[in-house]
Amino acid sequence: MTAQVKKLNLYSAATAHAAKRSGQVRSTSKAVAGMFGLGLMAACLVHPQVHAAEAAAQLISPVRPLSGHQEAVVSTIVAAQTMAPQRTGRAYFARENASEVARRTADWIVDSGDNHHLPFLIVDKENAKVFVFDSTGKIKGATAALLGMARGDDSVPDIGQRKLSTIKPDERTTPAGRFVATLGRNLHGKEILWVDYGAAISLHRVVTSNRKERRAERLMSPTTVDNRISYGCINVPVTFYEHVVSPAFRKTSGIVYVLPETRSTHETFGSYDVDDQARRPAPALALVPAEGKLPDSRIIKLR
Repeated sequence: MTAQVKKLNLYSAATAHAAKRSGQVRSTSKAVAGMFGLGLMAACLVHPQVHAAEAAAQLISPVRPLSGHQEAVVSTIVAAQTMAPQRTGRAYFARENASEVARRTADWIVDSGDNHHLPFLIVDKENAKVFVFDSTGKIKGATAALLGMARGDDSVPDIGQRKLSTIKPDERTTPAGRFVATLGRNLHGKEILWVDYGAAISLHRVVTSNRKERRAERLMSPTTVDNRISYGCINVPVTFYEHVVSPAFRKTSGIVYVLPETRSTHETFGSYDVDDQARRPAPALALVPAEGKLPDSRIIKLR
């Protein structure tokens, strides 16, 4: 901070000298001193990446064009405060085994706040596994799951309005995407977690009414090859649904992320790699525009 303070002192002295010639030295000195104090407090006491540009904005009026010297001072402050890597959020998997794509997606959800402080659930179709997290990204449980028979990331149009007997095997997909999920009831009055209401896709207790399908056995098998059997819904063990899924969504809605299998997660969610994000400097350097004006401090926020 020593070099910055010296530069700010030079700017304060120049401002006071100019004001003295116009007969306003007393009021200007007080204003500059007040803004200088606020600037130091903002630069020293608050998060440097969020408020580096705000501290500079308190020292210099955002309305008037900046001189070359003023621009240099502001650029020095912002650059010094934004060289450190950004802090990143991470999901907590505890000791749960998870694929790299599931971990990256969960980290992005927590880091970006895409779940909006709601519990969330990740369906890893490639590995036939479901992960449930609380609103902070701490895992509540994970389990094997049964998924749609057909490989694919999109539902056939109007499939939610059709009878099961008319749905062909290649139409039985579990759609990928981000869904706002809520608990509800099926036609038999049993509780389910609605994922895509329009396509009639839900997450529910494993259905064992058709013995030929051997759904319970498929859930217990060590391989994922036999986990594609449903019409598109996500089947989980009864105990997992009742002790993990239902309590997590009982008093609130949540977000379900169904990972894609035919396209990238970036295409599907607009996600980013948190590890790459952590290595990048904060974008505050761009807050000093080329035309020499500072933006209104009210709009300077991390995005």
